[in-house]
Amino acid sequence: MQILRSLAQLTALVLSALVLSTSVLPTAAHAQTVDDGIMIDGKTLFTGYLFTYDSWDEYWEGALKRDNGNIGTITTQTSSWYVNYGVTNRLNVITSLPYVQTEASQGVLREMQGLQDFSVAAKYQLFSVRSPIGLVRTFAVGSAGLPMTDYTPDFYPLSIGSNTKRVAGRFTINLQTKPGWFVNASPAYTWRSNVTLDRPYYFTDGQLFLTDDVDMPNVFDYVLSGGYLRRGLMATVMFSQQRMLGGGDIRRQDMPFVSNRMNFDKIGGMAMWSLPKKLRFLSVQGSYTYTLQGRNVGQASTVTGGVMYTLPFHGRPTQ
Repeated sequence: MQILRSLAQLTALVLSALVLSTSVLPTAAHAQTVDDGIMIDGKTLFTGYLFTYDSWDEYWEGALKRDNGNIGTITTQTSSWYVNYGVTNRLNVITSLPYVQTEASQGVLREMQGLQDFSVAAKYQLFSVRSPIGLVRTFAVGSAGLPMTDYTPDFYPLSIGSNTKRVAGRFTINLQTKPGWFVNASPAYTWRSNVTLDRPYYFTDGQLFLTDDVDMPNVFDYVLSGGYLRRGLMATVMFSQQRMLGGGDIRRQDMPFVSNRMNFDKIGGMAMWSLPKKLRFLSVQGSYTYTLQGRNVGQASTVTGGVMYTLPFHGRPTQ
């Protein structure tokens, strides 16, 4: 189901970014994502590896929740390399490139694998205001995604992505308190290009289209998160919601289609720890998300783990 792409794309820009964290200083680990209020220091490179395992055996066919013995359990394994560079203390650039593999436990559908979409995001801190309860900051994020290979989007639920170009804008407001507690609110809008199929017709949303060109609906999403960041430890809980602005439902007993209305509500949590002493330039993290409800997506459980490395270019850290 499109949860395969949702987790490879949205998680690549939301969960994936949750792992973009740590500092060369032993006193704190600095996580930085496209939807939070934390920045990597200027002239600092943050990079690392992230592995995600996603699975589901029930999905929503429109509003109807069901299972399907022809596919059994769908699993998606995503290996991603992330790079985050602090151009300045107020401007960060984040890139990611995932390799995705999908598989069904039953039936005759073959597995698919390959490089998915290269993503790049620029995050800029707009302004900050000191309030009685803490520091309030706002951020603007612009991002783009481009398919790296000619994979097919016309084989859901095993397609590794939608093969669409996309551009997104995001605004985030963050409150950070002195004791270390924080909250974030971050809405975004994504524009998506049309998709070209390898066949001259398709049927969706009750209509037959005699063309290989598929109009992809744009996407609105938001993330609410909160947690604790202090002394090398970061813990976060989050709620996210995605809504497609168009698209049809999966037809009864049919395969999903690339332009289906793929909506979901998710909850999740993440913990990250910056290693002590001489290993303080390394950090490890783990996260879990679960799909509470959806439309034309799988009810997925997703586990993520990663190891990150920080390299400053503005001088060596003191011992």
